[in-house]
Amino acid sequence: MKCLRASTAAVAVASLLASVLLAGCGRDRDEVDASGVPRLSSHAMGASNGTPRAMMPTGPRSSFVTQRETGDDGTEVVRTRWKGKKSGFTGDIWAWVPPQYNEAQYAKSAFPVLIALPGAYGYPNNYWSSETFKLQEKIAEWSTAGKTLPFIMVMPVLNPSKRYFDGSDIPGRPKMGTWLAEDVPAFARANFRTYANRDGWAFMGSSSGGFAGLKAVLKYPKKFKAVIANGPDIVPDSPMWKGHPKEKRANDPNWLARQLQAHRGPDVYLAFELGTKEPAVPSVKRFIRRHTGGPIHTTLFEIPDGVHSGHTYIHKLADSLHWISERMQGPVPAPARKNS
Repeated sequence: MKCLRASTAAVAVASLLASVLLAGCGRDRDEVDASGVPRLSSHAMGASNGTPRAMMPTGPRSSFVTQRETGDDGTEVVRTRWKGKKSGFTGDIWAWVPPQYNEAQYAKSAFPVLIALPGAYGYPNNYWSSETFKLQEKIAEWSTAGKTLPFIMVMPVLNPSKRYFDGSDIPGRPKMGTWLAEDVPAFARANFRTYANRDGWAFMGSSSGGFAGLKAVLKYPKKFKAVIANGPDIVPDSPMWKGHPKEKRANDPNWLARQLQAHRGPDVYLAFELGTKEPAVPSVKRFIRRHTGGPIHTTLFEIPDGVHSGHTYIHKLADSLHWISERMQGPVPAPARKNS
């Protein structure tokens, strides 16, 4: 389901549109109780692909403008314009680094990257960068408490216009699948300390963004290890697929899941969040029943009385981020110096 609603403030004040676009049609109830989320187990050196290799920023560094400050720790959400070399598409990207990124003990460590995608059009803004949900502040709090990893957040535009491209390379259209899977990670590698292997790369998205993230992990399991898919679409449904059935099938999560199982890996980790009042409940649960097993590991976080909205999903993000954090690579601090 694709649904978009802006608050009355956005209607009255156009300049505030980026901070009030919502993921769906819920109410503004975004205080999150993460007290029941446990601390992460000791796993920082347990990357499944061997010794993790930190990659220093490749450059050239982007020119950033500040969108908003995210606390008293000096962190901020920044925005830049990025030209994708692989897709040829140029679009806005918002980014945020956690407070740990600038600590001396992590000065040479890589950090995991979470590519966060909005629902609905995801254009011209990405609402995960806004003050509406304050997701950056929440990740800073949860990671400091040891409940989740301290993710670098990268938040690109999802579509090139107010049309749905299914996060895919639809023939004759802007290559949004390549933008998300190739160019957005290239942006992160150019500007931040990242991991060379897939243990440091994950997606998160809601609705159409959940579909795009789910599809990307299933299609490129050697690049991305995990996804949090919130109330996702399960099949590609852009009207622009007309006349391209073969390409449409190649971007169907159901088909991709079967291919991954047939090839027996690599393992991927799919966390789903779902409000119990969502129309997507049957299709998401059907996908989980059909495809869980072998290299596909899933978990479902249900939100009682939840609807198709970011204001629903935010309540379980500490849980879902904890779940994927347990399966990813965290930053490795420098060894403590011994006193002589």
